[in-house]
Amino acid sequence: MCGIVGAAAQRDVAAILLEGLKRLEYRGYDSAGLAVISHQRSIERLRVKGKVAGLEEALGVTPLTGGVGIAHTRWATHGEPSTRNAHPHMSREAVALVHNGIIENHARLRAELIAAGYEFSSETDTEVAVNQVHAFLSTGQDLLQAVRSTAVRLEGAFAFGVISRAEPDRLVATRRGSPLVIGLGIGENFIASDVFALLPVTQRFIFLEDGDTADITRTSVVIYDANGQPVVRPESVSRLSADAAEKSGYRHFMLKEIFTQPRAIADTLEGRVEHGQLSADLLGPQSDALLAGVRAVNIVACGTSFHAGTVAKYWLEGLARIPCTVEVASEFRYRSPVVRDHTLFVTISQSGETADTLAALREARRLGFAHSLAICNVPESSLTRESELVLMTRAGPEIGVASTKAFTTQLVALMLLTIALGRAQGMPLALQAELLAALEGLPGKVNAVLELNDPIAALAEKFVNKEHALYLGRGSMFPIAMEGALKLKEISYIHAEAYPAGELKHGPLALVDDEMPVIAVAPNNELLEKLKSNLEEVRARGGQLFIFADSQVTVAANSAIHVTAIPAVHDAIAPIVYTVPLQLLAYHVAVLKGADVDQPRNLAKSVTVE
Repeated sequence: MCGIVGAAAQRDVAAILLEGLKRLEYRGYDSAGLAVISHQRSIERLRVKGKVAGLEEALGVTPLTGGVGIAHTRWATHGEPSTRNAHPHMSREAVALVHNGIIENHARLRAELIAAGYEFSSETDTEVAVNQVHAFLSTGQDLLQAVRSTAVRLEGAFAFGVISRAEPDRLVATRRGSPLVIGLGIGENFIASDVFALLPVTQRFIFLEDGDTADITRTSVVIYDANGQPVVRPESVSRLSADAAEKSGYRHFMLKEIFTQPRAIADTLEGRVEHGQLSADLLGPQSDALLAGVRAVNIVACGTSFHAGTVAKYWLEGLARIPCTVEVASEFRYRSPVVRDHTLFVTISQSGETADTLAALREARRLGFAHSLAICNVPESSLTRESELVLMTRAGPEIGVASTKAFTTQLVALMLLTIALGRAQGMPLALQAELLAALEGLPGKVNAVLELNDPIAALAEKFVNKEHALYLGRGSMFPIAMEGALKLKEISYIHAEAYPAGELKHGPLALVDDEMPVIAVAPNNELLEKLKSNLEEVRARGGQLFIFADSQVTVAANSAIHVTAIPAVHDAIAPIVYTVPLQLLAYHVAVLKGADVDQPRNLAKSVTVE
């Protein structure tokens, strides 16, 4: 969600902060701002409603110079998108602060601070934090002490970057719940909510643990844990290049990420499937013994990752013969589940910082689930650090808010997990070999679907003036229909819903008329004839059908039935392959409608608050 960048350097940092914000635009935001401590030791600030480009323009008119500063892109939680609600927030021109997260007890603290004489100019919870820091500074505490004292008083999740004009060479950062990383340079150090923001200036990073506070200057970084004790956190060297977050000639990040899926899938398989064999240590040494004792799987995720988990339920039960439940993380954490013995708790998240998924993992640990496994795209994330087992997806940076390659690589990882569990519990060798062969051929199948880009772009023209759409699938293709509907609604703003095709007669059929496009995914499997019957129900009521069907399936096309032939694939991997044309359809519809494809309104890439 919101993005933080901060710097303490010997050079002017405004340009570095601005470039960092540009690289965090994918997270979703509605305003932007930065503040630096000038050479005259005053805090100079610029804020704008809207895009970082507006901040860049303002900076061109009013340059800010200074070697210590903080910057922010805001995704509104408390208070409407506006300049006065934009970060950084300041207290009495003496302290500036940027904040990711939500402060739950802000109303009570605001009342206390008003009674103490503090004034508020915004509707944000963040202004409570900066005024509270100032209040502690006024008692004689230094900036590090004041930030730590403030953090103790706050309830909720947050990450802060704080500067003070009284200590112009210092930047203090702290995190509880929201991610924060330190970038290490030569004669300069940085903070950010994501490594992507800092790749142009460093590839050396320290990932703060929950509860950590960092005292940062140009030449030093000292970290304290939640108890205030100095600690040493490991340094990591990122293998990402500075151009990893570039469009590379594509019109949008989303299109680039759709077209790089064959590579991402191949990377996810590399070293894990070789010569028809599954790696013996897919999940680490002795993991097979752990998996052999698993009697059930509980998957928890949000959004697109939840759809991936729902596909996996069909695989785990149908192929590995292991009972599986799938839940939305925000629901799991607030109910009282019955924990079955020997259950593997699986969390799925692209970023590894999804607040509800992290909270669900911590709740699962409290409840006593036997083992935990994270499927994630970010090795250094909170989710991977807090899980017993980890299976990385290797999708690479995903910048577009609408997930594409992260989803398909999650599905690949979940199929690998299915085979690993099956192997540990006696899955027939012939079935293992069949599934692994299908996975090895998957990048080529996805490449073949990408060749349908032009006809799918032409098909998208029929959706431009539509207000609603219905997606249908059966079996493991139902969650793919849900994912297709999600893609269409989040980037084109067309209302779209998905149903199991067999549920048409139980309500959705009432919506069907000649203005309602109905999109169906039809691989050649045992449910095909059932699906065809459901599609006849749509035809009989004048619905416009858009069918993505196996090339070996005969479906007569006419003016009301549009058929796109998909290369024949093994039924097990069909959900992965059939995802791709739905991604392309959503993308081209959004482009035709003039929507902001990479940064759809009201949405954020990484949801780090409840």
